[in-house]
Amino acid sequence: MRWLAVLLLLLAAGPAAAEVQDAVLMAQRPPKTLAEFGFFDGDVPAKGVVPYVIASPLFSDYAEKDRYIYTPSPVDPALQGVLDFPVGAAIIKTFRYGDHKVETRVLLHKASGWKGYAYVWEGDTARLALAGADLEVQTPRGVVAYHVPNANQCKACHIGPEKAIIPIGPKLRNLNVAGQLAALVKAGVLAKMPEDASATPDYGDEAQPLEARARAYLDANCGHCHAPGHPADTSGLYLNLEEADPLRLGVMKRPVAAGKGSGHLEFDIVPGDPDASILLNRMMSQDPGAMMPELGRSLVHDEGVALLRAYIAGLKE
Repeated sequence: MRWLAVLLLLLAAGPAAAEVQDAVLMAQRPPKTLAEFGFFDGDVPAKGVVPYVIASPLFSDYAEKDRYIYTPSPVDPALQGVLDFPVGAAIIKTFRYGDHKVETRVLLHKASGWKGYAYVWEGDTARLALAGADLEVQTPRGVVAYHVPNANQCKACHIGPEKAIIPIGPKLRNLNVAGQLAALVKAGVLAKMPEDASATPDYGDEAQPLEARARAYLDANCGHCHAPGHPADTSGLYLNLEEADPLRLGVMKRPVAAGKGSGHLEFDIVPGDPDASILLNRMMSQDPGAMMPELGRSLVHDEGVALLRAYIAGLKE
């Protein structure tokens, strides 16, 4: 399993040859190439650049993702929300298919707030793509119409309650995978072990209860927008893991303004009837005006659709 390989790398990490260029990270303008940050020496993380996994990842057209954290000082773990990284921290995520790297996204915590940049790989070099890019990428599933977001599109998902860019994934509950929290303490990312931390279920683990897996999937793929104070707040549909109200979770809830995305259906979720549920209809759509999530995918996530279909079919009014 991927998380196990990352955990072993964390535990076995030795001295790294490269060092992060903090002056480049904090500069007003981003560098033209990823290499200028000094995050990696080839594929080897630099000193202080720590790999991590999250329990239930966002689906991105079946791309694999390599995630890293760089922080100038350990973070005091909070039990809710995204970890409070200090100024000078960076979150790095590379999207790839096998050995073919497509892009690396970097979130930098500057004095003025978080800034996000995408770097597109051309051979062994990743170049800054402020305007984004549309690529045709050969993958094991055929050619994918891969979209690299521009700066404004990054903001569409990474906007928090204060209307500023924030990280999404590195919440303590998402990092609570096997022995990863202890490994992150050892690596200097976390200041200490939390006394009590919840854990996001792995939606791909069929040994977990169906409802727990479905809720984790919705949290990972929808909850960063569909949550109080986040971009889709006005929809009244809250799909974050903390939500407990069935109506706000979509059960027999009429959409506020779904437009053609409703597929002429009446309710977000109809217990026992997946095909009458707008939520599943939008997951299955590839129409840019109807599909959900709106960004980050061009393909239908067959496994995700199957999971949510089974979840809705098992719900009772």
